[in-house]
Amino acid sequence: MSLFITFEGVEGSGKTTQIKRLKKYLSQKGIPCIVTREPGGCPISDKVRKILLDPDHREMVPTSELLLYEAARAQHVKEVIEPFLKKGGVVLCDRFSDATLAYQGYGRRIDSKWIERLNHFSSRGIKPDVTFLLDCPSDVGLKRALQRNRTLRQEGEERFEKEKIQFHRRVRKGYLAIAKKEPRRVKIINTRQGEDKVFEKIRRIVDELIVRSSEFGV
Repeated sequence: MSLFITFEGVEGSGKTTQIKRLKKYLSQKGIPCIVTREPGGCPISDKVRKILLDPDHREMVPTSELLLYEAARAQHVKEVIEPFLKKGGVVLCDRFSDATLAYQGYGRRIDSKWIERLNHFSSRGIKPDVTFLLDCPSDVGLKRALQRNRTLRQEGEERFEKEKIQFHRRVRKGYLAIAKKEPRRVKIINTRQGEDKVFEKIRRIVDELIVRSSEFGV
């Protein structure tokens, strides 16, 4: 059994918390799984992450930003995601190609057709089996993210948090549009209902996926 599960959402939507809970749940069931993230996930991609998220890089143009994300993904897929899936494990990834479409497509207004082509190329055609879109109002998520960065002293990774609220609203709109286009894969979960209820919905969907994968020997 191999499953590729991604988590998406605006800044501060609670992805990290839910990924940790799912990792613990799967481990208790004896299912081999890894947690990874984008941008990053391996040494080379982590170096690209530092460039992308550094708030001092205000002059980075959208095209450069897009290509850096795709370069980081190509390395990440080849080095981490693809090998683990081939071993029959479960990959839990904090952001993937949907984030590029939402942030660089809707947020930066880059042509979505170009992004979709680059996403397919950099991901080697790999798509998530399920994507959890943790949805919350952009202003609420942004406040959470800024508070998290201060608490964890992550000031060196807040280039996107410093964007205007209009940008974050476009990103959220993009995510919801992606979910509307692919409702079977992208599951919208309202995070305002509380952490436990959010996880319960995630757990039920994942359990169904595991059963289905086992039945078909995926």
